[in-house]
Amino acid sequence: MQIDGPWFKDEYGRTLILRGVNLGGSSKVPLTPNGATFIQDNFYNHRDISFVGRPFPIEEADEHFARLKAWGLTFLRFLVTWEAIEYAGPGIYDQDYLDYLRAVVEKAADHGITMFIDPHQDVWSRFSGGDGAPGWTFELVGMDIRKFQQTGAAFTHQALGDPLPQMIWSTNATKLAAATMFTLFFGGNDFAPKTFIDGEPAQDFLQRHYINALVEVAKCLKDLPNVVGFDTMNEPVEGYIGADDLNKRYTTIEKGFIPTPFQSMQLGAGIPVELELWDRGLSGPKILDKQVVNPNGERAWLNGYDPIWQVNGVWDLGADGKAQLLRPEHFIRVNGRQVDFNRDYYIPFNNRFAKAIREVQPEAIIFVEKGFQESAPIWGAEDAQNIVYAPHWYDPIVLVMKTFNAWLNFDQDKNKLVIGPRAIRKSFAEQLGKPKEHALKKMGNVPTLIGEIGIAYDLDNQKAYRTGDFSAQIKAFERTLRALDENLHNYTLWNYTADNSNARGDMWNDEDSSIFSRDQQENPEDIHSGGRALESVVRPYPLATAGEPLSFFFDVKKKTFKYSFRHDSTLAEPTIIFVPQHQYPNGYIVEVSDGEFEINQIDQTLIYHHSSDRSKHIVQIKPAKNTKN
Repeated sequence: MQIDGPWFKDEYGRTLILRGVNLGGSSKVPLTPNGATFIQDNFYNHRDISFVGRPFPIEEADEHFARLKAWGLTFLRFLVTWEAIEYAGPGIYDQDYLDYLRAVVEKAADHGITMFIDPHQDVWSRFSGGDGAPGWTFELVGMDIRKFQQTGAAFTHQALGDPLPQMIWSTNATKLAAATMFTLFFGGNDFAPKTFIDGEPAQDFLQRHYINALVEVAKCLKDLPNVVGFDTMNEPVEGYIGADDLNKRYTTIEKGFIPTPFQSMQLGAGIPVELELWDRGLSGPKILDKQVVNPNGERAWLNGYDPIWQVNGVWDLGADGKAQLLRPEHFIRVNGRQVDFNRDYYIPFNNRFAKAIREVQPEAIIFVEKGFQESAPIWGAEDAQNIVYAPHWYDPIVLVMKTFNAWLNFDQDKNKLVIGPRAIRKSFAEQLGKPKEHALKKMGNVPTLIGEIGIAYDLDNQKAYRTGDFSAQIKAFERTLRALDENLHNYTLWNYTADNSNARGDMWNDEDSSIFSRDQQENPEDIHSGGRALESVVRPYPLATAGEPLSFFFDVKKKTFKYSFRHDSTLAEPTIIFVPQHQYPNGYIVEVSDGEFEINQIDQTLIYHHSSDRSKHIVQIKPAKNTKN
């Protein structure tokens, strides 16, 4: 696989449209002890664990890869975590996990499945309400992971136990634990110059170990041709960098307690603070209550450590014993210059990451995302090349509210409600067109891949689990996937979790977005059994085009498909279209504008040989009636 302008190309020069999944949701938590069970006694154990068996036991690999192949989802965003690689301590790598990882990737190759590696994290670590970094990263800067819940430094399921509340990791991103670690990781040299780890500046230490851990993965997989590259970091968080008012709340979703940065710093230092408890509905955010957080004055810092932001002069205690904010512009200006997270910190980190990976895998494609609350990065000619823009996008109502409404949605770009099915379809198409526009104009005309996109399956209080009726999920997914098709997007769906269950969803923080579930698998012999909303998910698309794709459209109700492209006269190989038997159990009828075609039922492909008489070609498919073909 290679990059040519905004397109992915195969070895023959054909244009690829990539369809795949994130594998998988439960890779965020260790298998031993089982992090998905939310056992409180085991939660804080972070040095006697193992991720071997994530995303699935090696003996299940053929089953899962065969299923993904049959569904046409042959390009993976393969999740690993920093914790899985280096949980035991700095520089101590889990060779058993790396050996397991290689075995899984080799199995994927056997099934013709390609991938890129995603160093996954959400709000830094499991211990700050997400996943990703090892627990020792907190301890080395003096933070006490056992006190995060009490001090409001993070909201964690494990500290609360069952019944599980809906996770609030968008709020966790701005609380003390995650915000501090991300500020140190990306900008510690500027914002915490007095903070060192083993005599090394915190930023340099943390980035060095993170990158080196992924270099170990690159070494492990370097000779496997089905690994095309690496993401640099899932959904990077800016921390406090760019915060222009430390007395202002920062969040993308108003839910739970949302302290300001200064309030978070006080809470972590053992100073109780009264906070508003927020929730958000279709009508907007609302305050449910006011409560004093950390009433017992617990500290989020280990004995012998002073609060980092107090040490670095952001705040201190006054003569009256009350906390005083000393440097309200601490995270917005450096040496008199206003900082920009992307320009000053995120892009330089990406460049360092790309350089290190390419010392092992010179041809590796680098997949770049955007910051949690930041705009997309603007790439320069001096920055790492051979990159792909890989942002994420979700239907906000379906994801956050866990309900489907055919008539009401929210346009995240315009910050307004959208009413009516037709307006929603148009809005989705417009919103999903923005990443390609950005990649063209501000990143050097590079390819775009939507790295995460999906739905919550536990809609409307899990009604589908009780009735077996996933019609709402099909409709929710369909309008999203239709917008992706309209924009000719490459994408990796969120997600495929091999051990998804009705009780625990994707085995992480009450999320349930897997397109497969063991609990819905009634017939293990049927490769489609266990799939959810497959009527939308498994769809025809052009795998490889002998030219430039122009448009394609799939009508999920009528089962009709139409594709147009402009051929490249220098290419001799045919165009390949994936046509799933799941959509056409009785076969299908093909109409072409010119040329010839053949059907490969085993590979579920339509092989089209265009003529040279015209430049633009059209392929149309419709279901046959009670025939094989």
